[in-house]
Amino acid sequence: MSSLLQDAIQKLAKDAVGRFVRPNQVVGLGSGSTAAYIVREMAGLKAKNTLLCVPTSLQIKVEAEKSGLRFADEGRIPDIDIVFDGADQIDGRFNMIKGGGGALLREKILISSAKTVVIVADEAKFVKSFSRSVPIEVHPMARTSAAKKLEEVGGRPAMRTLDKGYPFVTENGNIILDTVFSSIPDPEKAELELKGIAGVMEVGLFTRKSDVYYYRAKSDGTFEMVNP
Repeated sequence: MSSLLQDAIQKLAKDAVGRFVRPNQVVGLGSGSTAAYIVREMAGLKAKNTLLCVPTSLQIKVEAEKSGLRFADEGRIPDIDIVFDGADQIDGRFNMIKGGGGALLREKILISSAKTVVIVADEAKFVKSFSRSVPIEVHPMARTSAAKKLEEVGGRPAMRTLDKGYPFVTENGNIILDTVFSSIPDPEKAELELKGIAGVMEVGLFTRKSDVYYYRAKSDGTFEMVNP
């Protein structure tokens, strides 16, 4: 990441936290580097001790612990006021592909429950149409059967692996099938159909648009809000 782009993300994180976070809120925290910037900004709030956070990954939980933020248990998920998260790609109709870090199931749970969602991404993530694989979280028992079903609906699945060839395992104990589709003309329909495959725990297509705000970080060090 260039220093100018990093500056843009830091600035927009400050703007987003100042604009959306209020005392006594329950805040959902997505995964990845952009979420880490949000956490660091929240650490400087005078009201941070009144906030309760729900992280989606161990990475962000550790970052939040270092920042002195408090945590809510899973029983507070229905009460989430706002979620801050990133995206791997955002298409021209503001559908998203997420799950590059492997936390798509937990991110989908928080985003589906939150009153407001704020998505932070650099300008390269905003595309006219999707051009990358869709992460699909699958129970290990369904590794072969789910892959076959994905192929039958036109996908080309590949199990995500670590550098030494070991399978990537999510914090939920599942595997990821990164699946390439030649095109996804109707992401909402595809999201539902893919989730209907036995053994699929979650799909990295995110189609919620109501009450979602998008920040775009630019390579010249500036940022802008982009709304549907």
